[in-house]
Amino acid sequence: MTQTARPDPARTPSRNDHARPGPAPSGAVRQARRAVGILALHIGTRARPGQPGRLAELPLAGTARRHVRRLASSATWPVRRRGPVPWWTVVSAALSPVLVTAGWLVADAVQPAAYDPIRKTVSVMAGYAGTDRWIMTGALLLVGGCQLVTAAGLAGVRVPARIILAVAGLSSIGIAVSPEPVRGSTPQHVAWTALGATAIAVWPAFVARRAQPRPLILSSYGCAVVTAVFLVLLGWLVIETQGGADLGLAERLSVSTETCWPFVVAVILWQTTRPRTDPGRPIIAAIPSRHNQQAAGDDLIAADPDRPPARPA
Repeated sequence: MTQTARPDPARTPSRNDHARPGPAPSGAVRQARRAVGILALHIGTRARPGQPGRLAELPLAGTARRHVRRLASSATWPVRRRGPVPWWTVVSAALSPVLVTAGWLVADAVQPAAYDPIRKTVSVMAGYAGTDRWIMTGALLLVGGCQLVTAAGLAGVRVPARIILAVAGLSSIGIAVSPEPVRGSTPQHVAWTALGATAIAVWPAFVARRAQPRPLILSSYGCAVVTAVFLVLLGWLVIETQGGADLGLAERLSVSTETCWPFVVAVILWQTTRPRTDPGRPIIAAIPSRHNQQAAGDDLIAADPDRPPARPA
C-alpha cells in the first residue's frame, strides 16, 4: 500500500516569492514563525492525489492565511529602540542661533543713531547704557536656557562635550544678569564673556564620535577643522578687544556662527539614530528565494510534532 506523499509547502509557488529578505530573526522569532507555519500547513493545505509535492487549497485557506499573517506581523519584527537624541533637543538647538541673531538685530534697530554696531558690542545694548535693554537681555537669557536644554538632551555625544555646552549656556545667563555700567565694564561681566566665548569655541573638539555610525562631519578630522575655524574667530575677537575698529562685527559674526554648531550636531545625530518604521511583512517573506524553499520546507516538516515517522524503504 502506497502512502500519499506529504505535501511540501516550500515547493508551492507564491506571489511573495519576490519579497526581499528582512533582517535576521532572533531565536524567539524563528520559533514563532515555525509554529505559525505549521499551523498554516494544517489548516490551509492538503495534498493533491496522484501529484506528490503539489498542494491544493481548502475553502477556508485564504481566510486562515490572512489571519495567520496578521498574528505573525507583530511577533515577526521586534520594535526598535528610540534614538539617543530626542526631538526637543533639535528644537532647542535650532532656537539658539535664531534668538541671538534676532536679538541683536531687533536691539540694533531701537538704538540711537550714535550707536555703531560695527564698533560696539551687543553687551552695550544689554547694559545700562542701552535703549530697551530688555530685548538683548531677554535674548541672552533665552539662548542660555536653550543651550542648557540642548546639553541635557544631547545624549549622542560624550559627557565632557555636554558639560562644556552647559558652561556656555550658563555664561550667556551670567552675561545677562551682570550688565555693563554706562561707562566701562565689570570683572563679572568680563569673566562671563571670556568663559562663554572660550567654551563655545572649543566645544566642537569634544564632539568627535568614536562609535558608529560616525558621519564625516563628526569624525576627528571634521571636528578638528570646525574647531580651528572657531579658534580663528575667537582670535580675531580677542585682537579687536585691543582697540580694534571692528569689535562689534567680530562679536556678532562669532556668536551667530558658533551657536549654529550645536544645531548641526543635534540634527546629524537625530538623523543617524532615529528609528525607522518596519513594514508589517507576512511570514512567507522569510523564504526569500526559490532556491531556499526546499530547506525552509524541510525545517517546517521536521518541526511538526504530529508528523508520523518515515517508513523505511
